[in-house]
Amino acid sequence: MTDTHALMARRDVIGLRIGVLVSGNGTNLQAILDACARGDIAGGVVLVVSSSAKAFALERARRAGVPTVVLTPKEFSDRASYDARLIELLRTAQVELVCLAGFLRILTPQFVEQFAGRIMNIHPALLPAFGGPGMYGAHVHEAVLASGVKVSGCTVHFADETPDGGPIILQSPVRVEDDDTVESLAARVGVEEHRLYPAAIRLFAEERLQVIGRRVYVVDPAGPRAPAPAGRALLREGDNFESAGLTQAKKV
Repeated sequence: MTDTHALMARRDVIGLRIGVLVSGNGTNLQAILDACARGDIAGGVVLVVSSSAKAFALERARRAGVPTVVLTPKEFSDRASYDARLIELLRTAQVELVCLAGFLRILTPQFVEQFAGRIMNIHPALLPAFGGPGMYGAHVHEAVLASGVKVSGCTVHFADETPDGGPIILQSPVRVEDDDTVESLAARVGVEEHRLYPAAIRLFAEERLQVIGRRVYVVDPAGPRAPAPAGRALLREGDNFESAGLTQAKKV
């Protein structure tokens, strides 16, 4: 486990201090790390916490010079004690935004209260469809294909204590093809995930997200129809910036 000194050592990060919680391969973590390295996000990842010691996401973090901590659930007597330690680690690293990236644990109300309005999650479907308990990874794409829907996609949302709950920030649709498999659909949705998650984090870092009730509005000081500033390539025409309403489906 990384010690407290190591958690505080990332003084090189200027801007938003991001903590990422993972359990698996970490492709969305990699997208966030890459966006920060390119300067697309005004900030950086200062801590990665995994619920599994076998998660490849840990190696991705180490290669980027980011401190890592493994917190396995079996080391704790209950969810509350697990989340208490998680809160302690994130506070020590002075994390300002918590990003869930394939983190296979349901957050406790205690944790959500500590970081209210500062927890993001990415989901491989267009919420509120195909979300909730048990709906993660390949299970989501299996359910999408079994349902016969013509459009899937991904959603970035503020997280709360309910699985896949919380106000929706951005969504991107992906057409479901007649010959799709779980793997082919997941691959195309993944492309959108890796673009959309950094885009949402960038908006947060720029203090451009305003939450009113269940809706998230993107505030543009230059006006809603102003041209996008240079370097805003993470966002593109057709992205959904407000809520769960769909735009025209595109083949990715």
